[in-house]
Amino acid sequence: MLNITVSLVGTILIESPNWKIPANMSDSDEPAEITSQCASPRAPRARLSEQLRPAILSVLVLTLLTGCVFPLLLFAIARPLLPRQAGGTLVTRGAAVIGSELIGQEFTRPEYFQSRPSAAGSGYDGTSSGGTNLGPNNPKLMNGAADFAGIRQLAEEYRKRNGLASDAPIPIDAVTRSGSGLDPDITPANAELQISRVARARGLSEQAVRRLVANHTKGPQFGFLGNPRVSVLELNLALDQSLNQAAPPTLR
Repeated sequence: MLNITVSLVGTILIESPNWKIPANMSDSDEPAEITSQCASPRAPRARLSEQLRPAILSVLVLTLLTGCVFPLLLFAIARPLLPRQAGGTLVTRGAAVIGSELIGQEFTRPEYFQSRPSAAGSGYDGTSSGGTNLGPNNPKLMNGAADFAGIRQLAEEYRKRNGLASDAPIPIDAVTRSGSGLDPDITPANAELQISRVARARGLSEQAVRRLVANHTKGPQFGFLGNPRVSVLELNLALDQSLNQAAPPTLR
């Protein structure tokens, strides 16, 4: 006959004359073991050290691989295979380095095509690459400030510089900074509006200048990435070269 008893804590006790509890087992054996494990201060510390050690080692190893080994490996491969690109794609005139194909620069003289505005440092600073960080609804972006030319001011200066009407539409890249501040190219539409000024300042025909612009207009990369663009530095160098070729030789 079974005697079933329910304790106050909800434990069901079953008693039977035919069932015997082994002498080496007591009611407190299992709870005591669990309690001893939870109460031991060494267990959580051991688990913490087991997690910290691989985490620290993984950070050190990944830093070494991605921060040292990988860049050095790329440099070792690119230097002999692509020496010009690895050296910064520099543009030289004679023995002097005058710029890079990848970084724009400021041109202020009227006989040169002018680059896109820049917010990188004091302008086209490769060590301070960045944009204005101004949202489209920020009034400073449109109206400017004491130390910052907004879109309205840039548009007025652009129209005045190129002899355009006060309400003439102008390309967006003529009055906005790029995200990097180092964009070396302008759109063909931007270059088209500057042709008249450049031709007049150099004493050339607009057709000759327009022909140079067309020769230095690049299509989308790989034929489908991006839009057509004009390298300002290359175009200005071509202008100088064409002017030197057109000039008559001087007699000594």
